[in-house]
Amino acid sequence: MATADATADAVAQLADTRVDHRFKGLPPDAEGLTVGALAAERRSLFTGGFTTPVLALSAEALDHNLALMERWSAGHGLAFAPHGKTTMAPQLLERQIAHGAWGITAATVSQVRVYRAHGIRRVFLANEVVDAAALRWLAAELDADPDFRLFTYVDSVRGVELMDAALRAAGARRPFDVVVELGAAGGRTGCRTEADCTAVADAVADAGTLRLAGVGGYEAEIPGADGDLVRAWLRRLTALAAEFDKAGRFGDVAEIVVSAGGSSWFDAVAEVFGELPELSVPVLKLLRSGAYITHDDGTYEKKTPFNRHPEEGELRPAFRLWAQVVSRPEPGRAYLNAGKRDVPYDLGLPVVRAVRSARDGSVRDVAAGMTVIGLADQHAFVELEEGQEGAELEVGDWVGLGLSHPCTVFDKWQLIPLATEDGTVTDYIRTFF
Repeated sequence: MATADATADAVAQLADTRVDHRFKGLPPDAEGLTVGALAAERRSLFTGGFTTPVLALSAEALDHNLALMERWSAGHGLAFAPHGKTTMAPQLLERQIAHGAWGITAATVSQVRVYRAHGIRRVFLANEVVDAAALRWLAAELDADPDFRLFTYVDSVRGVELMDAALRAAGARRPFDVVVELGAAGGRTGCRTEADCTAVADAVADAGTLRLAGVGGYEAEIPGADGDLVRAWLRRLTALAAEFDKAGRFGDVAEIVVSAGGSSWFDAVAEVFGELPELSVPVLKLLRSGAYITHDDGTYEKKTPFNRHPEEGELRPAFRLWAQVVSRPEPGRAYLNAGKRDVPYDLGLPVVRAVRSARDGSVRDVAAGMTVIGLADQHAFVELEEGQEGAELEVGDWVGLGLSHPCTVFDKWQLIPLATEDGTVTDYIRTFF
């Protein structure tokens, strides 16, 4: 597990941030308060002066999802390094570590800088880093902190050459632990064949600044990915680990890293990693799923492995974007004051989940009769089924939208209220994009 105390200390300082115009949706009369002072007021999301649109996170759903994945990964013998790019929220990273995460996954060095600024000591960098300035900074971090542990991908001989040259120029004192990335033809990054992986491993062995520590990849980018294709690819990955170990390629490492797992196929990862034979040293079987923490009302609602294994639990959507009806200019159509600047649309449009009456404050769930059919920069177009019970809207009503794709929700909001089921705001989640 990553060291929780250092992260908690750094995260605690976020409460000293002053509330001002940078943070949309927050009460104008809170200007100048610290985030901690505003949280202590425990305002109502609906009557506490928040302006629409405003994104909220469900405290109950977050608690549930964190606890579920902690139990699930431990029960399947997997270490867990959730992908931090999903949230880029140190408070949530801290909670993931408190719920048993080995460390946090990053995609870029900029993300690692955010992690390090908030005390994260174990990072899996799921990309090949060839930027000399970035490598120089990483080398300095490793040299300055003996407790900082970093793994990064390599997937090309040229990349290894660039890394080695940059680290030599930087005078790096600690070797970089690298993981050969296996990809798939037509997919994303990663070596396409085992022969390519071997060539990269040979290059690592010739580079005095690098140390081969494992193998990894991302199964969700296999073209046409299904259960059979994913399991076949995962078995190639574990076979590669066994082959490299047999050939003595991992040298003096204390443990061998074998890593995979997004949010769509972690059940297959657990199954195939469970088949891995005993190697010469212990294996760190590292899962990297990130979207689970908030889940969603779209893509991951459909893709989560818990749909295939309902007996193991279910994730709960934690997002609710509250917008107001600002126009009803014609029958069957309503316009909300939230659009592309506020909600993601890369993996599907928002869906209407609830309505709060502007007349009496009553809230009703919505299952049918209202459909978001389009987005402008600051408006959502809602089609209403005339005559459908519960499909009535009037100007001023608050509409709660369910969202799809957590990664592109968080990057639109810098400070997000964390609210209980009754609308009481108990904290504010800061993001760094």
